[in-house]
Amino acid sequence: MKEFLSLIRFPNLLLILLSQALVQASLLSTGVNFSGIALPGFLILTLSTMCIAAAGYIINDYYDVKIDAINKPDRVVVGKSIRRRPAMFTHMVLSLTGMVLGFMLSLPVGLINVGAVLLLWGYSARLKKLPLVGNLVIALLSASMLLVVAVYAGKLNKITISYAVFAFLISLIREIVKDMEDVRGDASFDCRTLPIVLGIRRAKFVLYPIIALFQAFLLVVIFHPVTGIGFDIYMLLLVMIPSIWMTVKLVWADRKRDFTFLSNLGKFIMLTGILSMLLIN
Repeated sequence: MKEFLSLIRFPNLLLILLSQALVQASLLSTGVNFSGIALPGFLILTLSTMCIAAAGYIINDYYDVKIDAINKPDRVVVGKSIRRRPAMFTHMVLSLTGMVLGFMLSLPVGLINVGAVLLLWGYSARLKKLPLVGNLVIALLSASMLLVVAVYAGKLNKITISYAVFAFLISLIREIVKDMEDVRGDASFDCRTLPIVLGIRRAKFVLYPIIALFQAFLLVVIFHPVTGIGFDIYMLLLVMIPSIWMTVKLVWADRKRDFTFLSNLGKFIMLTGILSMLLIN
């Protein structure tokens, strides 16, 4: 069981659950109202998203067995604890379940789920090996995880779109950092990620403007007249300042452990940003 939970990245699935629950309870409700997360439709929606995400993690590990043996030898599950054929079967069952549940809710949700399954397969099989393309795919999927809740509710609003932009940008930053972290194993198997094509130093100069854009977006949000002082202080202390620290650390990063720290910092920023939904009036 421990190996399976590691394979499907259970902590990441909990983050998805938390993110969608907060969209439902905070962004699509008046005040903070958690009663909506107990509705059958929302529970099915979240289950479908988690099934597809879990399937995506499985297929990614399925294709990356040899690369992960170099980059993350202690975290290889497929081919060791879980055989490749059962892993692929589980991926297919979870993907199909996620798509069927999506169509049970509505046609738009079903189509979004189908698109997510196809993108995750394409990402694992080919797109992740291309410079920037795979990073953009994961960033887009991170944003869609939030948007699909509003699409199902028929309440796609500016606040939800703003959080989707936040998720897109911080995910894009983190994915590029992860490519820097994994450059040794990726290069051994002819991947063409940004750090491999440009080198770590030049890849940083691609990442700096993206981080600057992210920080500019945060400033627009913080100084927007409709946000409250509590929200503004929270975003400044727990999102903006960590992003500035990320920039400083990135300048001097040159070892795998440096990029591992930056990747974890990116996940922290994502979590604190998501939790800020609780402060939305």
